[in-house]
Amino acid sequence: MHRDEDLATIATFYRRVQWTALGLGALWIVWLLAPILSPFVFAALLGWLGDPMVDRLQARGLSRNTAVILVFSTMTLLLAIAAVLMIPLLEQQIVTLVESLPRYRDWFVQVALPWVEHRTGLQILSWLDPERLFQLIREHWQSAGGVAATVLGYVSRSGFALMGWLANIVLLPVLTFFFLRDWDLLVERVGALVPRDHYDTVRRLALESNEVLGGFLRGQLTVMLILGVLYAIGLWAVGLNLGILIGLVAGLLTFVPYLGPASIVIFGGMAALVQFGDWQHLAGVAVVFTVGQIIESYWLTPKLVGDKIGLHPMAVIFAVMAGGTLFGFLGMLLALPVAAVANVLLRYAQERYRHSRLYAGETPGILLDAQPPAADEDDATDRA
Repeated sequence: MHRDEDLATIATFYRRVQWTALGLGALWIVWLLAPILSPFVFAALLGWLGDPMVDRLQARGLSRNTAVILVFSTMTLLLAIAAVLMIPLLEQQIVTLVESLPRYRDWFVQVALPWVEHRTGLQILSWLDPERLFQLIREHWQSAGGVAATVLGYVSRSGFALMGWLANIVLLPVLTFFFLRDWDLLVERVGALVPRDHYDTVRRLALESNEVLGGFLRGQLTVMLILGVLYAIGLWAVGLNLGILIGLVAGLLTFVPYLGPASIVIFGGMAALVQFGDWQHLAGVAVVFTVGQIIESYWLTPKLVGDKIGLHPMAVIFAVMAGGTLFGFLGMLLALPVAAVANVLLRYAQERYRHSRLYAGETPGILLDAQPPAADEDDATDRA
């Protein structure tokens, strides 16, 4: 009997080792293929987000292909309208930014650094003196030559990088269409590969992850869009030349906790000081920031996102930074979805642990708390 139990334990152990090795191998392959996986992952996310609408249209009597064409056409039309409206505006903002760089440099050297020196006593401007910088470059010309060679090599490779980006942009709508059309088929085929004795558990975890991810991503994208437009209009109304660019960037950075609001405060405040140099426009930036935070905290996030992902803000920041470090842009794209799924798995592991013998031990199911001795008994003991 004990021999059979030992053999079963060994078989379970080897099976877990095999699954662990399979998971590590999959991560290694993803790490190797990260440079080319970005359009596939982004298209899969778009297909997954659009699949519920396709299913609803199918439930109303449309064929799968017709529903996919309608949803894909709607998504393409919305993206085209956004591009037509935003690209000329962003181009104008970038030109304004480039033209304003000398003014920002002068403000930084003539206003910001002297203020910091006066408050801290540090001699920062002496390190930024052109003669001193030229002397440092001349003394370390070999290192400078190595840096220059690196920069030139990067520039020579930038053409290939640009061609890769263009190829990804062309490939993205094609991949999105196929993911939309075949999403249910892909899910069915993946489900068929799951071991039958674990199918119910995997299905439960997959449905829970799908609910968490769907609610979070759709809500978060809506929050980013609304806040980006709100910040852009607010900073433009204040009078900042770069208000639209700063507002849109802050809206896009909202998915990282505190980074979006911090960008409004830092970049918006700096733009107000450089362009106007008075407290009135700085107060205007503060009003835009305050209104945006109130709307996000009391309306947008509770209504659209809530606590669906269940992650602490520090965990979100760590996930984004870790994903970017390990897998670059692909890692940042997958950081929050992977973190949300990992959170679902951790909750399941905690549930299993609380029902395991390791947690409960060998104690009886019902324990009576030991009652402390009565006060009169304590007195009697002391007298004795």
